[in-house]
Amino acid sequence: MTPLRIVAIGGGTGLSTLLQGLKRYAQEPREVEITAIVTVTDDGGSSGRLRREFDVLPPGDIRNCMVALSEDEALLSKLFQYRFLEGRGLKGHSFGNLFLTALTNLTGDFVQAVKVSSEVLASLGRIYPATNTNVVLEAELENGSIVKGETKIGKSRSRIRRIHLQPRRCQPLPETLAAIEDADLITFGPGSLFTSIIPNLLVEGIAPAIQRSRALKAYFVNLMWQPGETIGFRASDHLEALHLHAGMPLIDVAVVNTRAITARQRRRYAAQKVRSVLNDVDRLAEMGLRVMAADLLASGDSVRHDPRASAEVALQLAKHGQMARRRVRVLGER
Repeated sequence: MTPLRIVAIGGGTGLSTLLQGLKRYAQEPREVEITAIVTVTDDGGSSGRLRREFDVLPPGDIRNCMVALSEDEALLSKLFQYRFLEGRGLKGHSFGNLFLTALTNLTGDFVQAVKVSSEVLASLGRIYPATNTNVVLEAELENGSIVKGETKIGKSRSRIRRIHLQPRRCQPLPETLAAIEDADLITFGPGSLFTSIIPNLLVEGIAPAIQRSRALKAYFVNLMWQPGETIGFRASDHLEALHLHAGMPLIDVAVVNTRAITARQRRRYAAQKVRSVLNDVDRLAEMGLRVMAADLLASGDSVRHDPRASAEVALQLAKHGQMARRRVRVLGER
């Protein structure tokens, strides 16, 4: 059997959560071939400092994806996630971020540094930055103001009207476009809508490539509102924002959670006035989307997608995508 080809698009902890669940299907006998396309707009913390001091792409989200896909979950993965708690110039940095920055300076190429680092960690998949250009995220807010930088955007109180990249024209990697074309399933999220998912679609050529691809395209709807980004958003609002920025309809399936969030979990978020996302299924259907509902909530006090449950949904969708691609190919041969 040909492995199912899944391209996962996003950033932050949401993307690494899905990759962590998919990893077991990428082990021998390999059912899944994984490609992660990761946003490169982070400008906070260790990643932001390294961007400013060494003029490199932010390594943090890439590092998390490498560790999520790592075959070795013991000492080496812990080393890459190790964060220095003290030391002049070192405090706050993670070892993995420093490793990627050093490799970038040695090889002269961030993409090559990611490839070598993934080999060191024996990562079970390919990881590509959305672009090799050092881009800055810019938000146009409903109050008319312009906010630059992912960190400042996440702290804004006015609703986001539109997101842009600076420079506006930046190119994707050829490997990214090839993976999109060959995919059986392309996933978006879970994760920050405006700062982790949409920025990938603003890279020139990525959205049209996704639309042309015969893959099934699925969006994992977030479980909770996100302060500074999606307060008051329903599931359909997420999809509408994604299609608006892509400039075209992209998604076939909206993946929503069916398990109720507990009172204890709700109390944890009450201080920030954050509630669970309303899954307005009727509106999603009006938009021409299919809805796949499943118990996706992880156990614990924090509201998070469960890696294993999310991966099982992705696997089912990838099988449908592969069968559809085969039917199209057979009809074409006739």
